[in-house]
Amino acid sequence: MSLSLDGNGKSKRAILITSLLFMGLAHILFFKQYIKGAFFALVQIAMIAFLPVVIPAIHGLITLGEHRPELSVRYRDHSMFMMIEGVAVLAVIFIFLCIYFISVRSAQKTYKDYCENGRLSNNKTSIKEVFNQSFAIFGLAPSVLLVVFFVVVPLVFAALVAFTNYSSPHHIPPGNTVDWVGMDNFVSLFGGQTLWTSALLQVAIWTVVWAAAATFTCYFGGMIMAVIMKDFKVKFAPFFRSIFILPYAVPAVISMLVWRNLLNGHFGAINRTLQHFGIIEGMIPWLGTEAMVRFTVVMVNLWAGFPYFMLLTMGTMTAINQDLFEQARIDGASKWRLFRHITFPLVTYQTMPLIIMSFTHNINNFGAIFFLTGGQPAVAHSPISGATGADILITWIYRLTMETLQYHFAAVLAVMIFIILAPFAITIFVRTKSFREGEL
Repeated sequence: MSLSLDGNGKSKRAILITSLLFMGLAHILFFKQYIKGAFFALVQIAMIAFLPVVIPAIHGLITLGEHRPELSVRYRDHSMFMMIEGVAVLAVIFIFLCIYFISVRSAQKTYKDYCENGRLSNNKTSIKEVFNQSFAIFGLAPSVLLVVFFVVVPLVFAALVAFTNYSSPHHIPPGNTVDWVGMDNFVSLFGGQTLWTSALLQVAIWTVVWAAAATFTCYFGGMIMAVIMKDFKVKFAPFFRSIFILPYAVPAVISMLVWRNLLNGHFGAINRTLQHFGIIEGMIPWLGTEAMVRFTVVMVNLWAGFPYFMLLTMGTMTAINQDLFEQARIDGASKWRLFRHITFPLVTYQTMPLIIMSFTHNINNFGAIFFLTGGQPAVAHSPISGATGADILITWIYRLTMETLQYHFAAVLAVMIFIILAPFAITIFVRTKSFREGEL
């Protein structure tokens, strides 16, 4: 079969139809590019051989198995395994369709090159062109496959759980199957069941308040300490800087667990020390009431987090042109005015992206809440929802999955966090110089 040019586009249509009928067929029949055509053809043959796995996996993803109590647990359908297998197969199908698309585009491009040059490239030349033009694709292919199967597939699986009734006690496989319930879980959390909606509202509001308080206390605490250390000529400043860095250098888990014991309402060292000096008579319930535990976690997080912003601010202050301060002092500006009109605006301008990133980090700051509070204190909805007075969304998700086994509601919360945080992360990333200009 040979390629012939005509005015009505018959050859172009024939190439398009042939490349759509079977991958690589147009390369073999029309262009005599046997190696490239064989590669595409082998991909489709492998996909056809994979069909006996594809069809049951897709069926399992749709049905999530059948409840067959007459079988032993070992032989029953496991809905979660069927779901993850179905999602993985969909990823394979997506990759196959991408390669199919590349095959069709390659045939069309080869025909276009022939029309422009009036000749066909041989196998050696075509392979060389593929490696030259598609080196980036071949180089990134292993990384893309790893990202698809170890990042995208688990994320899609976690999101799909939000549309099922995967929960204890009646829908935990393999003893029981899981069913698709559509938007029922979202309706239950966002207005269907009063207790769950109330718990979500309280936890969500506290999550935002916590993130804002934790971010701005650490930021301004670090900035104040940096200004004091630099502008007020503190003696032994390097020594104090080293001391202030220690809370940031110690692993947060250990710090939070130590503070949890220090703040214990019955035998904690802080209460006993205050009693010893006659400052208090009774025990202060640092972690015993909702208001106190929220105040406590913000203060302890300030202790652990301000050194980072102190170093950040000190580094930024060294980049400020000192002539600005000198001119302001000549004009009679006080230290407060220097800070208000020069230091604060310039430092804030330089560190604003990091403030936003710190805010998003604190929304998911699991350790500062979980390891410090230890599940205290319980509130009215705790026996049903599993959320305590200090829980933020991420710690509530942990309790829903590890303690109450309400996986479907945990998945809904995870989807909600993603919807909220993804725009922040994407906005910050696209505004960076490395994204816009390809530079660091």
